[in-house]
Amino acid sequence: MTVRCDWAKTSPLMQDYHDYEWGKTTQDDKKLYELLLLESMQAGLSWSTILDKRENFRSSAFDQFDYTKVANYNENKIAELLTDPKIIRNRLKIRAAVNNAQMILNMQEKYGSFSTYIWSFVENPIINHWQSMEEIPASTDLSKHISKELKKVGFKFVGPTIVYSFMQAIGMVDDHIETCSFKYENK
Repeated sequence: MTVRCDWAKTSPLMQDYHDYEWGKTTQDDKKLYELLLLESMQAGLSWSTILDKRENFRSSAFDQFDYTKVANYNENKIAELLTDPKIIRNRLKIRAAVNNAQMILNMQEKYGSFSTYIWSFVENPIINHWQSMEEIPASTDLSKHISKELKKVGFKFVGPTIVYSFMQAIGMVDDHIETCSFKYENK
């Protein structure tokens, strides 16, 4: 019998995200950009809202999450995005998506890849041993540190809570509860 974290039981979309993406080690810069963009868009909203709009972000708004294209978005493109009812129309979040695409290009120039930079904060994925979802923190000392460092190099909309969610999404942190069939140790 498959056991999942409680949050994944709310919809088939959430279940698929939980089963096939959340907590899986991701080192591809394009995927990292996608997840960072989605996590920043989620601030103040539910994750299910973001997943419901994900394909719109991908296809009609952010060029398949191609950060090399998004990095070149101009004011006209930003204005166009602000009128798109299929995405989150928050000026600060959209500007952050463009800015962060530019920052990923900077990280690639400096470190070879954004992945090399972001994964330098841990030696191996952190495996937590939570018994229930209520135990999982919204942020940690490490997410606060990474947030501070990301801001220092120019990233936007990367507060400690967003960073911690990003860490979970990319598999830097395994926060599946102990009984979850998708717990890192149970693979």
